[in-house]
Amino acid sequence: MTKPPTRPSKPWGLFGAGAAAAAACALCCAGPLLAALGGLGAASAIGALWVPALAAVAAAALAALAVVRRRRRAAACSTAPATADLGMPSFGPPGSDTTG
Repeated sequence: MTKPPTRPSKPWGLFGAGAAAAAACALCCAGPLLAALGGLGAASAIGALWVPALAAVAAAALAALAVVRRRRRAAACSTAPATADLGMPSFGPPGSDTTG
């Protein structure tokens, strides 16, 4: 009895080629994916701290706006404690000084 001829074994079968492609994709895309996920995580952490700080800044701005408007309204309704020198009109041709 003769043995049937054996086929040479392929070092990379279909499964091996798929595994190599998946490994190459993982190595190529791991850095950008981790950077994107890390950026999202950092943005979430900053947002968790920033939103309350932003709310506090907005509340302080509204309080300052109320104080400024109240001061302007009070100043608009009061008169200035100063005298106004209106001067006396002079009669005569323009340029002539009739005071002396």
